[in-house]
Amino acid sequence: MNIKPLSDHILIEPIKASEKTETGIFLPDTVDKEKSEQGIIIAVGNGKKTDDGKIVPVSVMPGQKVLFMKYGPSEIKVDGKEYLIASESDILAIIE
Repeated sequence: MNIKPLSDHILIEPIKASEKTETGIFLPDTVDKEKSEQGIIIAVGNGKKTDDGKIVPVSVMPGQKVLFMKYGPSEIKVDGKEYLIASESDILAIIE
């Protein structure tokens, strides 16, 4: 795969929701699971261009685990694998 996001966009690999609840109950595939809100950054764009032409770099890096808005990113499939493309403003926090 060779995807390079443009501008302030970020390519994220979502972390799959757990198949087990906190109390230990296993959820079958037939149960509607919540969309993931966490993921690993795969690639980032160069940054957002300001009105005067300067580029403001993206504040996250590939490999970081992030928390993002549930319905903000766009879903894409590449080689049968699901990814998300989000704007930097869709990223809420870096998980350390």
